[in-house]
Amino acid sequence: MRPISTAAGGMLRARLRSASRVRGGGGGEGAGRWTTPGHEEQPKGYLFNRPPPPPGESRKWEDWELPCYVTSFLTVVILGVGLNAKPDLTIETWAHQKALERLQQQELAAAGASGDGDAE
Repeated sequence: MRPISTAAGGMLRARLRSASRVRGGGGGEGAGRWTTPGHEEQPKGYLFNRPPPPPGESRKWEDWELPCYVTSFLTVVILGVGLNAKPDLTIETWAHQKALERLQQQELAAAGASGDGDAE
């Protein structure tokens, strides 16, 4: 029984060791996936690795920026107007309107019954 558990333990250790080597964890042998020689240790400190323009100059827009900004703005406007103008189709609104109609019918029926009694 003991040799089987020893063999299974050895196979498990070997499999875990190879898995940790592939994922770059532990062991210290070779460069990991995220620490290859091509990656920098620290960023340069500029957004998108682009240095700011010299003082007095503005940044030149790329060709995709204007259509992207215009489309985004128009999408927000169209959605804002469209969602605010949609009809109120909730069950609460429907029930409220039906209740008001019933109250109005009851008031008319009560007014008609009292008006008929005066005419006689």
